[in-house]
Amino acid sequence: MNATPPIDFLNPSLPPGLRSVVMPVVDATPAALTGYGHLVDDPEDCRIEIARWPAQGSRPVDRDTGDQGGTTEGVFVSAWRGDILYGSNDAVGGKYILAYAQPPESARTDHTDAPRRMLLWHANYHPDGGQLFFPQEREPFYVPLALPGDDITPELFVCFRFDGRQGLYIHPNIWHEGVFALKGTQCFFDRQGAVHARVSVDFAREFGCLLEAPIPV
Repeated sequence: MNATPPIDFLNPSLPPGLRSVVMPVVDATPAALTGYGHLVDDPEDCRIEIARWPAQGSRPVDRDTGDQGGTTEGVFVSAWRGDILYGSNDAVGGKYILAYAQPPESARTDHTDAPRRMLLWHANYHPDGGQLFFPQEREPFYVPLALPGDDITPELFVCFRFDGRQGLYIHPNIWHEGVFALKGTQCFFDRQGAVHARVSVDFAREFGCLLEAPIPV
């Protein structure tokens, strides 16, 4: 079997004419985040869950092994350039196109107009550990999430709206795609499992769509 080629996150080459699936946008409250994770007041008090390495057969992994990879941390930057939202994650050396404000085939970077919506093309989860995002600017932001399961569909995603006073911790296996600034540039403290295993879904190619969330003016 041929290995799946790496995803080019800065040049996804998305097909034109994709339909939109509108996500519900809900306030990030403790009750709403049940199952996904929880709000964080102080990043130093947030413990990152590390998932034990899975057994390969009938014999279990020894209980004092398989979860010792630790964590990595850095700054996650979410920055709009015209119609394109770029992300970078120092913790794992990642650079991405997170979303668009216009259909990808007509997105431009030569203006400073505030985005009125975000169109998400990709999401992932980390089976090795949880992840913390904590805002440095205390400005509102979005995080689209879905509960665990490889039978994921676009309709299972919920977009959570944060007021910027608290951060977000998500459990291992929760579908997400970083943090989304609503305008300009925002920086977040990021801490996550150091193994950084990633399981992806490409909405454009798998479902012929983008996930949409409106951004209030």
